[in-house]
Amino acid sequence: MRLSLEKRDTPLVSGWSVVAMSVLAVVIGMVLGGVLFLPFEASPWEGYQSLIGNAFFSKRGFGYTLVTATPLMMVGFGTIVAWRCGFIFLGFEGCLLIGAMGGTMVGLGALEGGILSTSAPALVVTLALIWGATLGALWAGLVGELKTRFGGNEVLIALMMNFLAIYLVQYLVAGPWRVVGDMPQTERLPKDLWLPYILSGTRLHAGFLIALASGVVIWVVMAKSRVGFEMIASGLNPRSARYSGILVGIRQRQAALIAGGLAGLAGAITIYGVHHRLLDGLSDGTGFVGIVTALLGRMTIPGTAIASVLYGGLSVGGDAMQRQTGLPSSIVLIVQASIVLLLLATEVLRTHRIVLSGKRKV
Repeated sequence: MRLSLEKRDTPLVSGWSVVAMSVLAVVIGMVLGGVLFLPFEASPWEGYQSLIGNAFFSKRGFGYTLVTATPLMMVGFGTIVAWRCGFIFLGFEGCLLIGAMGGTMVGLGALEGGILSTSAPALVVTLALIWGATLGALWAGLVGELKTRFGGNEVLIALMMNFLAIYLVQYLVAGPWRVVGDMPQTERLPKDLWLPYILSGTRLHAGFLIALASGVVIWVVMAKSRVGFEMIASGLNPRSARYSGILVGIRQRQAALIAGGLAGLAGAITIYGVHHRLLDGLSDGTGFVGIVTALLGRMTIPGTAIASVLYGGLSVGGDAMQRQTGLPSSIVLIVQASIVLLLLATEVLRTHRIVLSGKRKV
């Protein structure tokens, strides 16, 4: 029996159809992943119970899920702004690291003998978040300027700048900012500079509320303002946008600054809410995973927020599943990747249907 894809007359737009396909993709991904449990004599049922229970039905675990989702949401929101404006930016990893570096710079200045040592903690944290966002915006803005002024390829430039950011952070934590010890990291920031926890018994910090607020602001800008309309028009058809009087280059520069600023803010929040110091390997691919959550959320603010929480749950629950079943970490990663890939593949079923033997349609 031959399988083929046939284009639908009209794409599926019903919210229920999208939910149904997403649930089906998750179930299929879990079933396929469960097969990998068998050679290790591990129970798929117990493993998935541990994954879901620890990620979403445990207060402490759900707190970690939301903490993990926070930077993913902000990178995802930045992806929406940049990509919908036609600025295909892949440099969020670098912006996040540069933002973390900027936030740490301000925090170190508040240590004993520093220029901000007598400042109120709330002022220091505010300055740190602003400075982190500013550096992230400038980092992405440089890519935007090279694209709009000189016609540079923003994908290649941004990817190369990611490595610059990684090596810059490595230099700082192994050199001038390194604290005495075996690990390449900076001195720990004092507790009065940490973001406050907002859910008792968990590590959920106020950065989650900042992420939600940034999502609301981005939604208002993109859906309700002239600037947002012109950004979207520039991304859909730059030539038509120029003929209608839209300054496409300026809008793309603005999109770069906003997107980079969100990622830089996410980096500063990660310092003050999670690690409390700058260290090597801080981002752990968050700048790329955030792009995936935006795609999973179909480039919408609510969808990206939900996808970020679900991905955060996969990460937190995957660690719990590995501890519960004793599976190798590679199996856990395969299960996570299978679910994400199948979720992305459901986008095809919105515009195409599966045809069996050219007759039966599913």
